[in-house]
Amino acid sequence: MSQPRVQTHNTLRVEGAESHIRPDLLAVESPLIIKIGFGAMEDRKLETLALTMRTPGQDLELTLGWLIGERIIQHPEQVLRITHCEDVDKPEHRGNVVRVELKPTVNFDLALHRRNTLTSASCGICGTTSIEQLNETCAPVADQLRVDAGLILRLPEIQLASQPIFSHTGGLHAVGWFNPEGSCLAVREDIGRHNALDKVIGTAMQSGQFPLSNTLLLLSGRVGFELVQKAWRAGCEMIAAIGAPSSLAVETAKAANMTLVGFIRGGRYNVYHGAHRILSQTSTSNV
Repeated sequence: MSQPRVQTHNTLRVEGAESHIRPDLLAVESPLIIKIGFGAMEDRKLETLALTMRTPGQDLELTLGWLIGERIIQHPEQVLRITHCEDVDKPEHRGNVVRVELKPTVNFDLALHRRNTLTSASCGICGTTSIEQLNETCAPVADQLRVDAGLILRLPEIQLASQPIFSHTGGLHAVGWFNPEGSCLAVREDIGRHNALDKVIGTAMQSGQFPLSNTLLLLSGRVGFELVQKAWRAGCEMIAAIGAPSSLAVETAKAANMTLVGFIRGGRYNVYHGAHRILSQTSTSNV
């Protein structure tokens, strides 16, 4: 079953002193379960091997590339068949499970290749399940933070001044940590977006400023579900980003009562949730 790749969401578009509600397209983010069949034909085994978050589409190609990257196979001919699994226990899982059957000649060691993150709370079989789990373990974030709208527009320039490696390579992600006045508490760079955020959260813990209530984070790229999840667990009230959020990132921000801002560029930005934390807005929207 074909899965949607985009989702429409009403956002608050802010341009100077004016703002208005407009529909915006979000890239869909949803989990893909990889199941693997292996062993002799007379004694086949089927195991769940991994879960990855992705935008639906080209799932089979994605899975094959992942298998190569993980050195489970060395060439596609080692795959007996690969297909979306129709035998699922819930209708919402349909289209989100891929089953790979390895040829009996493939030497596959499940214990060696099973992902440690498979049963992590960061990933459930579906996004709704993951958010429900977070609701059970994490309270909504605090509601202390109030930020001037003009500061949001200045954040990328402030952060860029603290990105020495990016200024030379242009190839790293960055996460900045700011107080309501716009003072930069920390900027961390990394080739991985998740790593950069982990470094900021670790810095807050080391400096005795955890949780991150009454502060905000600026992400140099797009906002995926896992990044909002990490910020929620750290108690951060606002994520602002130069790039776009995914659909599941917006859903997670709503569940956390977190303010989520994206597409900060050219004197404007979009507010996907929690506009009440941003001062000097002209709209009384409930976004």
